[in-house]
Amino acid sequence: MVPHLQRILAAPEIDGMVIHPAMVYEPDGGVFYRFARDALEGEAIRVVESESVRWPLVHNEDLAKLYILALERAPAGSSYLGAAIEGVCVGRIARAYAKRFGTQHPDRQIISSDAIAAELGEWARGLALDQRLSGAKARRELGWRPEHLDPEREIALLP
Repeated sequence: MVPHLQRILAAPEIDGMVIHPAMVYEPDGGVFYRFARDALEGEAIRVVESESVRWPLVHNEDLAKLYILALERAPAGSSYLGAAIEGVCVGRIARAYAKRFGTQHPDRQIISSDAIAAELGEWARGLALDQRLSGAKARRELGWRPEHLDPEREIALLP
């Protein structure tokens, strides 16, 4: 990834810029799709490796606003992290879905990264990575002001 990023930003024939989105969510989908599906089906919500794994998050609407700001204000050659929430424990998100949909299995089912890779492909091993990212540069330089900062509340409000 890094060589491609450097190639885009160094290309004289384009005014390149890069947005690195955190894990993109919306209350009933995105990176939370599996959690929502498991809860709606009344199953134990499956979490990869540990409930304490943290994911940096960005709501799809906030990410769209960041792209607009970058196109309007960012200088060529810039790079930003689209992370509205630096890191939230996946166990908290899984519990929010279990509570909202009253799943019959309130406990989470811990599955291995090997199991999720066998189900979804090798890329899914990334779901086990404990990550924190900051969108402070985008806030500071572009005036980005994410509005969706409480995914648990948004999950609680799902119809």
